[in-house]
Amino acid sequence: MSNTDLERATITGADLGGYEVERALAATFASRKTADPAECAPAMQAVGASSGFAATARIARIIVPKEHQPGAYMTLSSHSPGQAKQVLDALRTAAERCKTFRDILADFDYEAVQLRPDPGYGDESLSLRLTQLVSFEGDEPVRVPYVVVAVRQGATVAMFTNFKRPNGPNDTEPADVPSEIIKAQLNKLSKLAAAK
Repeated sequence: MSNTDLERATITGADLGGYEVERALAATFASRKTADPAECAPAMQAVGASSGFAATARIARIIVPKEHQPGAYMTLSSHSPGQAKQVLDALRTAAERCKTFRDILADFDYEAVQLRPDPGYGDESLSLRLTQLVSFEGDEPVRVPYVVVAVRQGATVAMFTNFKRPNGPNDTEPADVPSEIIKAQLNKLSKLAAAK
């Protein structure tokens, strides 16, 4: 898919009642973020809705709820069919092998990486949860829950991420991406593919 195709296939506020959809910057090159251990890099890159694979086209959106509910950060990336599968394979492998890792550039630690049951979207999908540790000098780190949902539909990879600001140290509620956001986006992608 070209950038023009991806733009046409991207949800807007008109497709998603209760949300505003804002443009965000996205580059087609592979993410250069590195993790320690290195094999965990795909999981860390996915927190930013990216991967270690260059895309032929990539767009990004911030989906902001109008009411008090979760939103999401989303990227759509166009790849060759084989490479689109590799994006999900690499992420799945990293999520299975890595329970903790460090983002070397941002100096954040992540823990409690958990591959969730397949959410059943598109041609192939996976979901993972993990916790970012935000340290302030001398204080206990703040644990910020993150969620990543990655979906392959044909040669397009849709990634949705979100985090939840914890309400105090005893707040254990996980982050979430509303299914209506994911379904609306995949539906629009399917319509464009059918029209081609």
